[in-house]
Amino acid sequence: MTTDLLLLPGLNCDARLWRDVVVGLGDTANCAVADMSGQDSVAGMAAHVLETAPSRFALAGLSMGGYVALEIMRQAPERVTHLALLDTSARADDAVRTQARQAAIRLVEEGKFGLVARTLQPGLVAPHNLDTPLVQDVVAMAERAGASAYLRHQKAIIARIDSRPSLGAIAVPTLVGVGEVDGVTPSELAEEMAEAIAGAALVNFAGCGHLPTMEDPAAVVTAIAGWLAR
Repeated sequence: MTTDLLLLPGLNCDARLWRDVVVGLGDTANCAVADMSGQDSVAGMAAHVLETAPSRFALAGLSMGGYVALEIMRQAPERVTHLALLDTSARADDAVRTQARQAAIRLVEEGKFGLVARTLQPGLVAPHNLDTPLVQDVVAMAERAGASAYLRHQKAIIARIDSRPSLGAIAVPTLVGVGEVDGVTPSELAEEMAEAIAGAALVNFAGCGHLPTMEDPAAVVTAIAGWLAR
């Protein structure tokens, strides 16, 4: 029987984030990308996703999607068969990260969302991808997501709880993946999660930044197919 796989996008992302992975998985999984654009808290995003999710499903989240995935594991762990956490962190923001988010929020509130969307790219993709059409795709994706969702989600991310105390309760096959040169959620944060979750597999996506699902979807497909087979 084909596995239902629910995919959670990150900040400023939509279904394009997962498009090539969905294509690569083919008949391996019945994939659906959640729309969390209207919610203003991580708990609210998780509850919204659960309202329309299958009764049992595999779950994968990237970046903000990972924060939501961890919240789903608190709200309804019995419904999740497999968990994948890509380029994310179980930690709450520290003061430095919160200040950076608040500065970006102020710019967007001043009507400079386009500037924020463009200037974020060097931190999202590997250096060798900066002069490729991929960056245009990332910017276009952010523009589709829009300023209102950006503001809601940044404020939700700032307010999220520390998920590290609940990692030990995760008891499903878990994949933790991270781009080799991810500067947003670097590899040590992935290692921390993998060490805290019993039996978790840790995968490093070579040559990728924060968006391996777009930078090297074939590698992500291979990792996800192996994870679903567990």
